[in-house]
Amino acid sequence: MTRKIIAILRGIETSEATYAAGAILDAGILRVEVTLDSPGALDSIKTMRGQLAGRGEIGAGTVLSERDVELAAEAGAAFIVSPDCNQAVIRRTKELGLSSYPGVFTATECFNALRCGADGLKMFPASLLGYDGMSAIRTVLGPGPDMYAVGGANHEQFSEWLASGADGFGIGSALYKPGWSADQVAQRASLIVKAYDEAKNAR
Repeated sequence: MTRKIIAILRGIETSEATYAAGAILDAGILRVEVTLDSPGALDSIKTMRGQLAGRGEIGAGTVLSERDVELAAEAGAAFIVSPDCNQAVIRRTKELGLSSYPGVFTATECFNALRCGADGLKMFPASLLGYDGMSAIRTVLGPGPDMYAVGGANHEQFSEWLASGADGFGIGSALYKPGWSADQVAQRASLIVKAYDEAKNAR
């Protein structure tokens, strides 16, 4: 099963990067995002790509500028996630052949992002958008673009989010916190994968 889950590693140190990402990939989550506000984020991306090549996709998050996109691409990022709908960031991401997941909240932002070439939409913060908001935006967007519930969407609510029109999830602190061991990350990743699979199979 291809799971539409992006693991968000915020605050990770380069020394933790490989074992944390390895535990996540082993559990079956195949997209791992390192936020650029983490210490040594570009080194972490480069290290993960070098040691975990072929096992999944490593990307960059909290990407705020075209220069950030370029640096992330040089480090080996395969996808770019932003907290906002920055059209210049989306366009530069696509020019460099990377996948784009901009942060959006309104229908206007969603359509603007898609017109610029976004591959999927980071619905953020999902906790404020809510199930009704997600459902309303899904209605106007139609069945095509993937919508990822991010920010307040946890494994206990996967079924409700999927029923509201979400396709996937970005999971941060529920999956990783700075200093967690590989066993802790693996345990959380397995729990999230189990909940996702159960929610998808129930549909």
